[in-house]
Amino acid sequence: MLFFLAGLAEIAGGYFVWIWLRYDAGFMWGVLGGLVLILYGVIPTFQQFPSFGRIYAAYGGVFIVMSILWGW
Repeated sequence: MLFFLAGLAEIAGGYFVWIWLRYDAGFMWGVLGGLVLILYGVIPTFQQFPSFGRIYAAYGGVFIVMSILWGW
């Protein structure tokens, strides 16, 4: 579940910043994107596994799949 939340935060935060800059949307899009990206940095700290480095590497695969689904 934490991988899903981290992936969603990473994709959505980047997308919100992209909307702000690409479409000259309101400043709040950028602020919201920044806050969501901060959450992306915090969410992995809730992992309780001793071999977190390996698990975090596996998250890369989850992110790739979620990015493809988001774009689809």
